[in-house]
Amino acid sequence: MPHDLFIPTVCMSRLRLTQSPLDKRWLTTLLALTLLASSLDLNAQYGRRFGKPEGERAGVPEWNLQAAFRPDVFTFVRIFYGSYSDSYGRWGKKCMIDHPESDLNFSYRLEELTSLKVDPDGKVVSLTDPDLFNYPFVYLIEPGEMVLQKEERNALRKYLLGGGFMMIDDFWGPSEYENLRLELSRVFPDREPKEIPIEHPIFNFVFPLEEKPQIPNVGRGTESQFDGITFERWDAQTPFYKGMWDDKERLMMVICHNTDLGDGWEWEGANQYYFKEFSEKKAYPLGINIVMYALTH
Repeated sequence: MPHDLFIPTVCMSRLRLTQSPLDKRWLTTLLALTLLASSLDLNAQYGRRFGKPEGERAGVPEWNLQAAFRPDVFTFVRIFYGSYSDSYGRWGKKCMIDHPESDLNFSYRLEELTSLKVDPDGKVVSLTDPDLFNYPFVYLIEPGEMVLQKEERNALRKYLLGGGFMMIDDFWGPSEYENLRLELSRVFPDREPKEIPIEHPIFNFVFPLEEKPQIPNVGRGTESQFDGITFERWDAQTPFYKGMWDDKERLMMVICHNTDLGDGWEWEGANQYYFKEFSEKKAYPLGINIVMYALTH
């Protein structure tokens, strides 16, 4: 690209976890939260992982962690939930779309490009699993038909108000957004998502982005080199990035609408044009920005 990396530091005196239900064991993760002094140059890795190999890790390299520190590393956690069409859709559970390649690729790049120690496997957790509170960051996709039960809504509210952070991704059009808005209104009747301005740190915390990116699926993205179109639906031409804040004005949720960062991670090796234009320039920089911002605020 290249982008020079900002190197954030973490001061112990600024960490406020005393009222948080989140397990404090991940505090040591923050102590190592500095980025490698390099630029985002993924092209050197591209040829090694061209295509999408079959297998348990889908061609994503392994890396080793010291056993003593494994409980303290950053783990990419995907949220498991139910949707209206789970029994009828050709993809099975909507919440598991892009899994595991998306999660594994992003974990690999986070380990490779930062000094953050990252679990190579990731995890899938339901909102009612007590283990949820061991993780400061969670990822949820395809909420356009999401249905949360009362226990899940209560757990999500407790998690977010207690210091957790959620990234929502990969849904398109006003009807899918309306479904998410209604579900969130049951979680937080007292607040609504608001658009995040481009000046907010999530767009420049590590990698500076000049515009809010729209990342399409690999098919649409590859065709965009000929027609310039990056939206997947006629009613989803503009990407939106909305947030929800707690009572202390801490950003506790980022909603990525009319865009699909997960596909930018999942399909990084499928097509060189898609890789250069969407994975390298947009999906990975913004994903890393969001994770780093979440862990330091």
